[in-house]
Amino acid sequence: MDERRYQPRVAPQQPLELLDSITGKRMGRVVDISEEGLLIFSETMIEAESIWQCVLVCSEDTEVPLGVECLWSRAGGDGQHCWAGFHIIDITDEHSAQVQAWVLAGLV
Repeated sequence: MDERRYQPRVAPQQPLELLDSITGKRMGRVVDISEEGLLIFSETMIEAESIWQCVLVCSEDTEVPLGVECLWSRAGGDGQHCWAGFHIIDITDEHSAQVQAWVLAGLV
């Protein structure tokens, strides 16, 4: 497989959820994250090439608002869940620094 990632990815060591900012609904659990994107495991299918306003919510009550584009999604083995890869397309410098700190620490 052609590896296109340029940034290191880390698996969260504590729960990290992705929520839809518009509806407040949970989109899924973050499986890994980098400074440029994230992978989630979702209970619902997410359409590739869709754009979302989201919030990353950490168990420490830390919230990071961001805009993401779903680059790809695949059905899970049970046909009821979904894996989806996102590219971060909109984030403030402050929140970008928070994500960078999580990734560099490897702790998320």
